[in-house]
Amino acid sequence: MKKEGRKLIAKNKKALFNYFIIDKFETGMVLVGTEVKSLRIGNTHLKDAYAKVTNGEIFVYQMHIGPYPFAYYDNHDPLRPRKLLLHDYEIRKLYSKANEQGLSLIPLDVYFKDGKVKMTLALCKGKRLHDKRDSIRDRDNRRDLDRSRKENS
Repeated sequence: MKKEGRKLIAKNKKALFNYFIIDKFETGMVLVGTEVKSLRIGNTHLKDAYAKVTNGEIFVYQMHIGPYPFAYYDNHDPLRPRKLLLHDYEIRKLYSKANEQGLSLIPLDVYFKDGKVKMTLALCKGKRLHDKRDSIRDRDNRRDLDRSRKENS
C-alpha cells in the first residue's frame, strides 16, 4: 500500500535567515533502516547541515538523525555523512556553481513523499549583517501590520 502526499519531518529555519536562496532541488537520500524509523518519529534536525560534492557524488554533512530508541545492537551513527541522489547533470551544475561562484549547498527541509524520504537542497548565497538587519526589520513590520489589522477587525 502506497502512502500519498507529503509529510514534513524537519525544517531548517535558520537557513532562510542566513542565506539568499538562489535555486532549489529535490533529492532522495540513501539511509539505513534505523534512520528511517528514527525519522518517522521526528528525531532529527538540520541546524548546521551542509552538502558538498566529492568524487562526483553529493553528500550531506552534520545532519543529525538521532539513534532509534528500540534498536539494540545495529543502530546508526547520528552524524554520519549521507549520500544524496541526484542526476549527474544536476550534480555537475551544483559543483560548478558552488566552486566558481562561492555558493553554498544548504538543506532546507526533510520530508516523506509517497513513503520515501526526500530533502530540499538549496543553492544559497550568504547574507551579510546589513541584509540580516533588513530581514529582521521586514519581519517586525509585517508583525506590526498583522497586529494592527487584528485589532481593527
